[in-house]
Amino acid sequence: MGAEGKTRGRRERLRAETTAEIKQVALALMSSGGPGAITLRAIAREMGMTANAIYGYFPTRDDLVTTLIADVYTSLADTVEASWNAAPAEDPVARILAWADAFRSWALANPEGFRLIYGDPVPGYQAPEGGAAPDAAHRVCTGLAGLAADAWPHAEPLHAGSGFQWSDFDAGLVDKVRAAFPDLPPAAVALALRIWGHLHGLVSLEIYGHLLTQTPAPEKLYREELARLIRSLGLTPES
Repeated sequence: MGAEGKTRGRRERLRAETTAEIKQVALALMSSGGPGAITLRAIAREMGMTANAIYGYFPTRDDLVTTLIADVYTSLADTVEASWNAAPAEDPVARILAWADAFRSWALANPEGFRLIYGDPVPGYQAPEGGAAPDAAHRVCTGLAGLAADAWPHAEPLHAGSGFQWSDFDAGLVDKVRAAFPDLPPAAVALALRIWGHLHGLVSLEIYGHLLTQTPAPEKLYREELARLIRSLGLTPES
């Protein structure tokens, strides 16, 4: 590599490192001051940069927030997908537990990211048309449909009276779910969203500290809820 190539490579590396630091500082500011604390001027001040310099990385605060949401959502989707795929395909209980445990572990390791995508909105933020991270969000929802698909042979008799139609769900989600699980009926997608509600509710309470004064064992509470959920699907929880 010539001198010009080395110089270009060094600039690109430094730019990538600075971009990563900007995102880290933004999440740290959110952790200490809430969503409204994410401003380019505050980040520049924390990093010892001028405001004009940081605009060279993110022209607006909303560009930064959109990038953060996409990064965080993609990280979550990658994590839960990997855990689900690693569990035995023939064992629906193991697959549900793997996805659920990965979701909670990711949230506890990334509380600021969880709050960014599932918590209070960033004041004044305008997401791009279609959302900040539509593909990652659909991947998470499609993964939940996978949990329903795993359980559906056992759960179907318990949900035979469902009146859900495909028109009851987002068209983009329907396209992805039907491509991944062509035999899955609308009732199973509704079941997937109810599974999501069970898992998200307790994790959200834990992330926001609402369980701390109620129980010193949030993990045990989560496991008990998972066992109840698995039984409601016509399956037998692991002992």
